[in-house]
Amino acid sequence: MSEGLRKHRGTKDTPGVADSPRVRVLLPLPLAGAYDYRTPAVLSINSGDFVTVPLNHRDIIGVVWDSSPEQETTPIAEHRLRPVTAALPVPRMTPSLRRFIDWVAAYTLSPPGAVLRMAMSVPAALEPPTPQAGWMLAGPGSNRQPRITPERARVLAVLRPGEAMAGARIAEAAQVSPGVLRGMAEAGLLRPALLPLASRFARPDPDHPGSALGPEQAVAAATLSRRVAAREFSVTLLTGVTGSGKTEVYLDAVAECLRPRDGKPGRQALVLLPEIALSAQWLDRFRARFGVAPALWHSEVGGKTRRETWRAVAEGQAPVVVGARSALFLPFPDLGLVVVDEEHEAAFKQEEGVVYHARDMAVVRARLAGAACVLVSATPSLESLTNARTGRYHALHLPRRHGGATLPEVGMIDLREHPPERGRFLSPPLIAAVGAALERGEQAMLFLNRRGYAPLTLCRHCGHRMRCPNCTAWLVEHRAQRRLQCHHCGHAESPPAECPECGSANSLTAIGPGVERVLEEVTDLWPESRRIVMASDTMPGPAAAAAAAQAIQDRAVDLIIGTQIVAKGWHFPHLTLVGVVDADLGLAGGDLRAAERTVQLLHQVAGRAGRAEAPGQVLLQSYSPEHPVMQALVSGDLDAFMAAEANIRRPGHWPPFGRLAALIVSSEDEREADRAARDLGLAAPGGEGVQVLGPAPAPLALLRGRHRRRLLLKTRRDIAVQPLLRAWLARVKVPNSVRVQVDVDPVAFL
Repeated sequence: MSEGLRKHRGTKDTPGVADSPRVRVLLPLPLAGAYDYRTPAVLSINSGDFVTVPLNHRDIIGVVWDSSPEQETTPIAEHRLRPVTAALPVPRMTPSLRRFIDWVAAYTLSPPGAVLRMAMSVPAALEPPTPQAGWMLAGPGSNRQPRITPERARVLAVLRPGEAMAGARIAEAAQVSPGVLRGMAEAGLLRPALLPLASRFARPDPDHPGSALGPEQAVAAATLSRRVAAREFSVTLLTGVTGSGKTEVYLDAVAECLRPRDGKPGRQALVLLPEIALSAQWLDRFRARFGVAPALWHSEVGGKTRRETWRAVAEGQAPVVVGARSALFLPFPDLGLVVVDEEHEAAFKQEEGVVYHARDMAVVRARLAGAACVLVSATPSLESLTNARTGRYHALHLPRRHGGATLPEVGMIDLREHPPERGRFLSPPLIAAVGAALERGEQAMLFLNRRGYAPLTLCRHCGHRMRCPNCTAWLVEHRAQRRLQCHHCGHAESPPAECPECGSANSLTAIGPGVERVLEEVTDLWPESRRIVMASDTMPGPAAAAAAAQAIQDRAVDLIIGTQIVAKGWHFPHLTLVGVVDADLGLAGGDLRAAERTVQLLHQVAGRAGRAEAPGQVLLQSYSPEHPVMQALVSGDLDAFMAAEANIRRPGHWPPFGRLAALIVSSEDEREADRAARDLGLAAPGGEGVQVLGPAPAPLALLRGRHRRRLLLKTRRDIAVQPLLRAWLARVKVPNSVRVQVDVDPVAFL
């Protein structure tokens, strides 16, 4: 790749790197560290340069990495070093991003190359974009006098001297065929030219007139803007009731980030959202504030757009990026603001590969970049609340809904006193409330955080339960698609006509409700209503969710049946009633954060009601209305609930008052998994303030065909878990057939 060779580069990031023939190159592979290579005399290479180097029998792209004393090993003899093949013409990876990659690797106990791979997720973007060919006026220089036909005259009228245009654009504007252009080139009237590379992203206008802020919003926005203008690290927790205008407040901080100050250019901003919340509604609010759309980064972005976006970010041509958690690893040259919206969301935790929490890593990224960080939520996590209360984070709160809207009234339906009809799941009071809302011409929502038709299928004769062959999980019935599916590994099969255990025909029955079963009940009760189901399997990405939201906004829908997707910041002005079919659902099991997550989810769902002029009502169906979670939702006093939750966790040093790290041991052979888990248990660290729980079978003891065992390390807050984990793992020889995954700060315990 001779076009990628570069003989001279500008100033060096690290003194001495370019003067030495030996450089360290980190490769995007799960390797322990960087490899040494020799610099050819024709290349000038600095830390952060993207280079191609030989590895085994192929060339691979890596990054010239910084050396540190703790990384030094016995050096390879000079004559054994293989040379760097080429340096790529792409902006150098910044020192702050390199430090961030090292930090994430050290914190999560992941190979640095595995973290680097997330920052090099679009290898095609490392090659310069191919210029597009076009045409321009040939100009004087020929004695020939070509004939000027009406078609040629129209082409000459379209082109200006010195300007190149694509052939298709010229032909369309002049209303001629491409053959006319070729004929004009042969006649000496046009000549080929390369088109200038246009920036894909328009620059947002920070002074574009947006929606008017209320007094409380204006104070909060001004405070955030001052912290952004300081161009130094800070963390602010922005809280407020649902509908209080938190988005408009932090968009003002984005505007401040974009503004030049004291002769310095504006900086880049990153907004992280749970992926499904990357909807047309949010983008409309951004366009209203800045006049243009931001750069997007999520799973539905196509390959070409991802390549152009990555390159634009690296070149500073994408001033604002809005994306899911992986956007945190984009190559911003001058990051000035990181916003994490819905910071409490478990979706910010990556559970596969490099296991990290994007909310926590966003704070680190901002610190290393000297940027402001804003964490936003109506129901903040106990971790963030504790950091704010202890002074580690600044705090801002918006106590009222914007525009005069009032918070919905929350009521309980005790299912012990008002049970649904046999075979039904909606109680008479909830049915009456939904019917009344529909009669008034308003919209209603029924929430159940369970996909499919039924979570369990069993035989009425022998009690056999249909379970996944690869996981410790029941198969979920999806009646509309006529399949039983595992939501953990994706295994699917058709419902059998006979019980696989006893052979009884037509004996399998659905147990419990999913959203499809609620839809069936709603269809029987209100057959004339227009209905939509919002769940991850019915709308798998932002585009589908945005289309559904638009239909609801346009009043083409009367009844919404949804899972947790409907809790993510939607604004439905005509929605006045929210009914929660099973408010107790999230409280089952022994999860440390079950109560906290249930309060957050149900409060967010409740916040969809009454966001405009009409008042909202929320009804929670529960068999335990006296539970503290239900009482907190009815009273609206979430602060008292979180304070009580903190008092429960503090004595036992549970997060955020202590530290957790999990080891998940897995193998296709159950005995090997047990043996490795036992050996790790025997070698477990101890001492004051250190406790190891397990080994024990994981709640999902079989997942995707692998048997799983868990060990949990718990320490006081002042004890770092990483040194303990490294020493612990070094004491045990684990077979290659056994995988040990480290999860620092786990949020789920499956």
